[in-house]
Amino acid sequence: MSLGKFAACLAVAAATLLAAAGIAAQGTVRISELSNMDRQFMTQQRDSLEDLAATGLGRHFNGDRDNDLQILQLLLDKRLVRPDQTRELQAMGVIMGDLLAAGLDMHWVIYEDAHGRSRALRYKETDEYLFPITMISRRQEADNHTPVADIYQKAYDIIAPLKPALPFR
Repeated sequence: MSLGKFAACLAVAAATLLAAAGIAAQGTVRISELSNMDRQFMTQQRDSLEDLAATGLGRHFNGDRDNDLQILQLLLDKRLVRPDQTRELQAMGVIMGDLLAAGLDMHWVIYEDAHGRSRALRYKETDEYLFPITMISRRQEADNHTPVADIYQKAYDIIAPLKPALPFR
């Protein structure tokens, strides 16, 4: 990706974050639990990606961070999922989101604001959210080939400082 494209993507991301913060400050954000339809759709996304990994790579997702991130990267590297396959890219975001949720004590919610309705991860009952469903797809669609493990780590590092320190044993 050229420096110009990267700067443009960064500016859009910053503007989106600032807009979301402004909307949240105005109190126009609505948080709700996933509906049955949301849960079914996310299960279908996981299942379709599992089928693709099994048939294309002979591998299976198992909830182990290193294994699952490696499979997500292989799906991109072997072009089993291409930048124009938004549905599959977003399914990859669901898998990555499940890993983030498990590692950070987060849970899936519906985040609704002036921009629309999104499935997001929420840290406990705070106003800290991650939007993993589009983390991979937006980068791939912008020809940004950041490794999946790096995307995961960047998201993890945003929330990790909020977790309480473990007591000494």
